[in-house]
Amino acid sequence: MNPYDKLFPPKRITLSNGKTVEEKRSRTPLVLLILLIASIVSVRITGFNFSTIINRGNQFFVIFRKMAPPDTSYLPKIWQPLFDTIKMSLLGSFIGSLLAIPFAVIASSNIVRNRFVIAVVRLFLSIVRTLPTLVTALIATYIFGLGTLAGTTAITVFTFSYVGKILYEEIETADMGPYEAMEAMGFGKVNAFRYAVAPQILPSYLSNCLFCFEGNVRYAAILGYVGAGGLGLILNEKIGWREYDKVGMILIMLFFTVLIIESLSHYLRSKLT
Repeated sequence: MNPYDKLFPPKRITLSNGKTVEEKRSRTPLVLLILLIASIVSVRITGFNFSTIINRGNQFFVIFRKMAPPDTSYLPKIWQPLFDTIKMSLLGSFIGSLLAIPFAVIASSNIVRNRFVIAVVRLFLSIVRTLPTLVTALIATYIFGLGTLAGTTAITVFTFSYVGKILYEEIETADMGPYEAMEAMGFGKVNAFRYAVAPQILPSYLSNCLFCFEGNVRYAAILGYVGAGGLGLILNEKIGWREYDKVGMILIMLFFTVLIIESLSHYLRSKLT
């Protein structure tokens, strides 16, 4: 008997006919034990100290108190960077979502039968997905120079990798019956995919694109730290100059912008479903 069986012996049940059966052992105690050990090791490695949070937690609100009241006179200088942020997010999300479609189709095992091609495309998507957006933006600034083009490129790359992975997983879960029937009738792979698979995944695809756009507005706001344009430029500048009242005004405008975009996106997603 292995150690797990000794600690958590299987439960035996006697049936009405006199036979004894063993109930399948639950893996929950083992999973909880592993999580507990992992948590203890993590606390030791990171040096986490809960008492520090209790004693120093009030310092978290020091800068927030300095942001109040926000400097409303700075509002006219926020509009242009805010529009740049929205434009970067919208254009980057649109281009990245379109570029993801062919790669997602090629990475789907129920569409493409060549395992080598599938492995290469999935590896490429994984490599692109591991690149932090700030690093991508920094590389883009060296290529295109400072400005919104670098930020748009970084958002495009992130959207491409994010939507591409989700999309090929959705394609693999689609009902392939209509696709195979259309191929048997003489349709090519492209037309069969267009009429049989695309309608199944289109609502989910559009919903994921909208969700990605929501997040990209927030990501775009910090890309200015590496010179990629948008709100991040003035946000970094005002934090550096300790002008926290202006920082507060920038964050308020960003909050309402994200709130409006999320509300609009939620409405559109509800219509898709």
